[in-house]
Amino acid sequence: MRKNVTTLYRGARYELRRGQGCYGIWPAGEPQALPFERWPETPEGWYGAWSRFASIEVPGTIAQVREGAVPVMTRTRQLVAVALLAIGVGCGIAGLFPSYVGGASLASTAEELVPHAIYLAVWTASAGLILLGGARLRAGALLGLGTSIVTFGFFFADAAAIAGGGAHLAAGLVLGLAGWLACTAGSAVALQLPPAGVLGRPEGHETGAVLALVLAALGAAIAFAPSWDSFTLKTAAGVTQSITEGNAFANPGLVIAGDVAVMVALVAVAVVAALWRPVRLGAALLAGAIIPMAAEAISAIVQLSEPISPTMFGILPAAAAQAGLTISAGLTPAFWIYCGFVVVMVVICARMLIPPRRVGPAATTPPATLDATPQAAGTYSPQP
Repeated sequence: MRKNVTTLYRGARYELRRGQGCYGIWPAGEPQALPFERWPETPEGWYGAWSRFASIEVPGTIAQVREGAVPVMTRTRQLVAVALLAIGVGCGIAGLFPSYVGGASLASTAEELVPHAIYLAVWTASAGLILLGGARLRAGALLGLGTSIVTFGFFFADAAAIAGGGAHLAAGLVLGLAGWLACTAGSAVALQLPPAGVLGRPEGHETGAVLALVLAALGAAIAFAPSWDSFTLKTAAGVTQSITEGNAFANPGLVIAGDVAVMVALVAVAVVAALWRPVRLGAALLAGAIIPMAAEAISAIVQLSEPISPTMFGILPAAAAQAGLTISAGLTPAFWIYCGFVVVMVVICARMLIPPRRVGPAATTPPATLDATPQAAGTYSPQP
């Protein structure tokens, strides 16, 4: 074991190293023939080794050890991922100004500009984290990928709306789709850089949080479908008439498919994020999915400040002004229910970033004795 041992992370008291066919934990600065705990060199073994190392090390002292240069292939793929994200963000910014859906540009309407600007900000942050490398690389990849998975349905619905009207794809939408594709590819390339994490079964104390997250995602997906926008017409005599708009199932078939894809993607990403290990990387994936959904809520609130045309009630603007009609905008109960579920998801995501408190001597100290007998990889289990 003394040969071909590479130190990966170092803390105040211990070191996490890769040996021949295994990961192991050594006392810091003390070369030994065998680690006092070891795991097979597999994704599951990496998670077990990292979890144990993080649980016994002094919080805040763990640092990645850079022994030698980063492998050329790894560095190349890292730079390719960043370049793809940069290209995607550039295309997305360029796509804000030409015509989009309905002939208007995204930049011309605040309720359309805000969510797209938020998507671009997330992908920019993803590129920055990937460029920094280390554990932040994997967090950046998952953050960007979560946003890409959820926003696919939004872009698909926009493209379907244009295709359903018999018009050609507008330049803004083409650039937006190209930006989405490049950002998705960049996040996927970065995710391939090891170790990206592994899906695992939640521990007993995590079951409640996992169930709450899945239920919150289901609730948000269901509340996403009904009408959010409410418009009330009031006459000078006090007579009112109200209508609602925005029901996802009141659109053409392909647009409905795009909205359903958003709902399915949100729930699917929430489930995967709940099972991702380490948990804080699952939180990065979850954050990537939550942010676009929160952006939709922000867009709906921004829309309240936009001028409202009486034509939605079948009345010409001149006739409405002459009759003294007023129109007010509001949000339906479905919107506030949706916001409640999204807030719950945000709280759970934040909780996933907090390391669990471990109680008892096994959580803070290594085994008192060392097993000096070599054991075959895959058959060793760390002592409690």
